[in-house]
This record gives sequence, C-alpha cells and structure tokens, in this order.
Amino acid sequence: MSQLASIESIDREGRGVTHVDGKVIFIPGALPGELVRFSISRDKKSFAIGALEAVIKESSARVRPRCPSFGICGGCSLQHFEGRSQVAAKQRVLEDAFAHIGNVLPQTLLAPIYGLQWGYRHRARLTVRLVAKKGGVLVGFHERGSSYVVDMRSCEVLPPSISDLLVPMRALVGSLSTPDRLPQIEVSVGEQVIVLVLRVLEALNEADEQRLRDFADERGVQIWLQPKGPETAHLFHPVGAAPLAYELPEFGVRIGFLPTDFTQVNHLMNGVLVRRAIGLLDPRPGERIADLFCGLGNFTLPIARRGARVLGFEGHAGLVSRARTNAQTNGLPAEFAVANLFEADKIPDLAKFDKLLIDPPRDGAMEVVKQLPEAGSPRRIVYVSCDPATLARDAGVLVHTRGYRLVSAGIANMFPHTAHVESIALFERD
Repeated sequence: MSQLASIESIDREGRGVTHVDGKVIFIPGALPGELVRFSISRDKKSFAIGALEAVIKESSARVRPRCPSFGICGGCSLQHFEGRSQVAAKQRVLEDAFAHIGNVLPQTLLAPIYGLQWGYRHRARLTVRLVAKKGGVLVGFHERGSSYVVDMRSCEVLPPSISDLLVPMRALVGSLSTPDRLPQIEVSVGEQVIVLVLRVLEALNEADEQRLRDFADERGVQIWLQPKGPETAHLFHPVGAAPLAYELPEFGVRIGFLPTDFTQVNHLMNGVLVRRAIGLLDPRPGERIADLFCGLGNFTLPIARRGARVLGFEGHAGLVSRARTNAQTNGLPAEFAVANLFEADKIPDLAKFDKLLIDPPRDGAMEVVKQLPEAGSPRRIVYVSCDPATLARDAGVLVHTRGYRLVSAGIANMFPHTAHVESIALFERD
C-alpha cells in the first residue's frame, strides 16, 4: 500500500528517514525536505524499509546522477544529492552520533574538509563474473544489496585511467582459458604506478601468461597474481617494476605500500586529513607520542618530521615491517612495534606518552580508551575515525570516565557520493 511521508534527514547509509505512526522508516533514494510516495518493502518491529515510488516535492539539493549505473550499482548511494549538501548531511550524522550514542558535545565544530568529487578512488576491489546471458565477462562493483555484478563500462568515481580499463579487463579475462576461475581484480593506484591484482584460483597456462604480459605492456600497468590470501600476492609482470607509493609533500614524506595493504582510497583527501591531524596534535621536539593503529606510518612519519619522539603500534606484522622501511627510506627516526590493540593485556602503557594519535578500523578503539589513566598523560588525543558510531561511543568513555574534553570535531569527505563518514576529533585534559 502506498503512503506519503516527509523526509526528515538521511541516515548513516544514505537513506531518507521519516516517521509514520511512531515508527522510523528508511527510504533509499529519498532526500531531506522531500515529500515522497513509498510502500513498505520490509517491516520490522522497531523500523521499516520503504521502497521509493515517486518524489512528489523535490529537494532543491536533488541533482541528476552523473553515472548511468547509479541506483543499480552498490558503489555509490548519494549521486542524486548535491555535493555540499552531502557534506552537511554527513556532519549532522556525526553530531547526532555524539549526542545520542556518546552523550557528548564538541566545544567547536571543525569546518568540513572537501576534495575532488569525481575520479578520486585510487583503490577498488572489482568482482569478475562470467555471465553468458550478458555476453561474457563482467568486471565491476556488486549491484546494490545483491551478489550480482553491475554491467558497468565506466565509473565516475574511479580515476579515468582506471575507468578506461573496465572494458579492456573484461576482454582480457574473457580471452583466458579459465575465465570462470578469476573472481576478482583489485586495483591500486600510486603516484606513478597502476597495479591490477588478479585473484587466480587455477594456475595459468603459457598462453594465458603471455596475454597478461601483452596487456600489461599495452596498457602501462603492473599485473600481480594472488593464488590464495592477500599475503600470496606477487608481481607477475613487468619484472623489476617500480613499487607503489604515495606522497605527503607538505611533510616531505613518501610512503611505499603493497597493492593489498590498507591505504586511504582518496590520496588528495588523505593529505589534507594528515595536515589537519598534525595541526591538532601539534607534535613538538622532545614530546613522546604514540600512533595507535599506525599502519604504514601515514601519521607516524609526519609526526616524526615535526621532531617528536614517536612510536607506532600496529597489529599486522607485515605493515610494521613496511612502516620501518618507510621510516628508513625517509630518513626519519620513527619506531614501530607489533601490538594487538583490541586486547587489554597487549596494549602498551599509554601513561608514558604526552600525546596520542588513534586511527582505528570501524570497530573503534574501546579497549585502548578503557586502558587510559584517569589523570595525567596523555594530555591530548587526536582520534581519526571511519565510523561515527564507534567514535561517539569511545568519546563517551573518554569524556565521562577518563576526564577528557571533546574540544573539536569535524568530517572529511573522503568518499564523495557514498554515505561513508570519515571524521576527526580532538580530546584534551588539564
């Protein structure tokens, strides 16, 4: 049965939010301020999912999606929402999380960080499927809410150099002897290098290998093969090719990485985020600083460049090894150690540090914040988050049980046209 509703806001997944008879209803595709007609597609006890049937009164922020696959592809959820309005909505998502999850309020809201809206995505995991009824091999993102692969021939959020490879990659896989045994291609872009990591479930024959070499030479890319887990990925062609790296020119830092390592997908925004984080942390010579969940040294090395004594902690031994190499390559005295930061008894003594930088995965850093002393050092914490809910949860612990003030917080639009919210917060105590 169709119903009318006014959309109040958007949620963490980019869906319109409304209330009908006291029940919250999430409507994908609807925007704040719109009057829409919808029907219930899934009804639960405390909420429902609505299917958008028509927009009766459009938001002034509604725009025409740039990508022909929008609405089908699961890669983007907000292309119909004007760019600055997306950012404002994400800022409200962060504010709501602080208020309703952490019961905290920032003293100051930081101005949102903007960047490129298109062609920004330097990492992507593309699914490969042999679909005879669609003419052969498909290479792309999953359809929204489905395991099917989008029949995409271009992508507006990938750099043009990668978007232009989508159709040629389809032809390449289709030319192999076992096209149904190559389920994934992972794309990783460095400053001057493009890497395609092919997940191969069966050994390639000699003719297949030559096709890959020809493709790499013709397209100017590196081909890596991954027969099992990420640790098995290895360079196939060209032998001796230049390594992947990205730069943080403001800090005179170059960070090398493997194509299966975690790095931010948006290089430009990462540089701006690092600048803001270092500005808030204000590392100074002689200070002792810990960088938790440090990865490859994305924040650690800029902290070292400012003259502080910095120790990076990371749970993945391979990342720690590459972080040490990056420190040596950049001539910086940063130190690194392996530590499982999700287990209380493995977390280092944080009272030894003047300041912390925390950049956890989506699960947040609950065990870390619970291990902080209730007074004294560290007196300043910069927390970089990819999930406003876990940031707000951890902020509640820091403010209500550890004596910190939430001085400032804001978002970085790391993933335009998606509902993903990257944020940063500064905590201090006397």
